[in-house]
Amino acid sequence: MSIREELASELRDAMRGQDAPRRDVIRQIETEISVARSEPGFSGELDDDLYRRVIGAYVKKMDKTRQEYLDIGERGAAMAAKLGYEVEYLSRWIPQKLDEAQTRDLVKKTIQELGVAGDEKAAGRVTGQLMKEHGKDLDGGLVNRLVREEISAG
Repeated sequence: MSIREELASELRDAMRGQDAPRRDVIRQIETEISVARSEPGFSGELDDDLYRRVIGAYVKKMDKTRQEYLDIGERGAAMAAKLGYEVEYLSRWIPQKLDEAQTRDLVKKTIQELGVAGDEKAAGRVTGQLMKEHGKDLDGGLVNRLVREEISAG
């Protein structure tokens, strides 16, 4: 079953069960898909790759926004919880990235291979090498942070 079909089925179930949070996030993804399809130069198909790309971008954006709501404290708690639900619900349709420990191991290995421990000017080179070899499996922001930490520690 395609992601589109799964979401359509989930939407029907959410509407029958009066599950507003699930219904709303599915409708938002369909809106995001429509926006992506209407962009100038779009020539792709309505396939799982498009859904994964759109869902991945939406999850990343909502996770960042959720963190901002958490930072303002009690006033943002309800919205942060709503966004947390959306991120968790949608995450099953996006490819999983390596966690921090796995990413740190790759960073250490790459720094060692390039022989740039302690050379903070080489951070871009290390990050570039990692993203070139493992980009689809890595979170770029996490890689950047870990490269800087490991180079300065080495």
